[in-house]
Amino acid sequence: MPLEIPEVVIDRLPVYFRLLSRIADEGRTVISSQELGDELDVTPAQIRKDLSYFGRFGKQGRGYSVQRLLEELRLILGLDRRWAVVVVGIGRLGRAVASYPGFQSQGFDIIGRYDADPKLIGSEVDGTLVRDVAELEEDLKRSPVDIGIVTVTAPHAQEVADVLTRGGVRAILNYTPTRMQVPEGVELKHINPVIFLQSMTYHLKRRATEREDLRGRTSIAP
Repeated sequence: MPLEIPEVVIDRLPVYFRLLSRIADEGRTVISSQELGDELDVTPAQIRKDLSYFGRFGKQGRGYSVQRLLEELRLILGLDRRWAVVVVGIGRLGRAVASYPGFQSQGFDIIGRYDADPKLIGSEVDGTLVRDVAELEEDLKRSPVDIGIVTVTAPHAQEVADVLTRGGVRAILNYTPTRMQVPEGVELKHINPVIFLQSMTYHLKRRATEREDLRGRTSIAP
């Protein structure tokens, strides 16, 4: 039976990869779990435990080879190959996502852009024509795609997800507030910036309340 790796560990691996990429660009060749932890606000023990799910990459007292650990994470994350991606929904958000230059350098090729708006269909985004979403399913049969990024309006999100999965797409990144249902075996990630902002304002308000309470206690001190 394969080892069950916690999802939270998998979510941390790209963070490690991004940091190590920066460190390698700086010319550093060795780094300790303590130094990684200091950079990421994660305990060294947690970093060592996370990496231990995938093997032994360092030696106690000597740290990790930055280049070796980078290459191992590249393989673990599947970044040693190219991944075909389509973006469905080319409004303001979708256009920004589809135009993000960081995708290609990390192995993600956006090969298709789709929308239902007649004003957008046939227009160009970064030199690629926006196609009619009605053609998406047939296009997927002719040209298989690994990942679908969904930035349509909420009422159409599930419909788009259904088309993507029928077309063989096995991973969906959902930018809509809709909680999609996908078949077993399809990876689904939800990104809702408003939720992240709301969690941040919770912490902001809590800290402001703590400061006010502290000032109140100080002002009545004898």
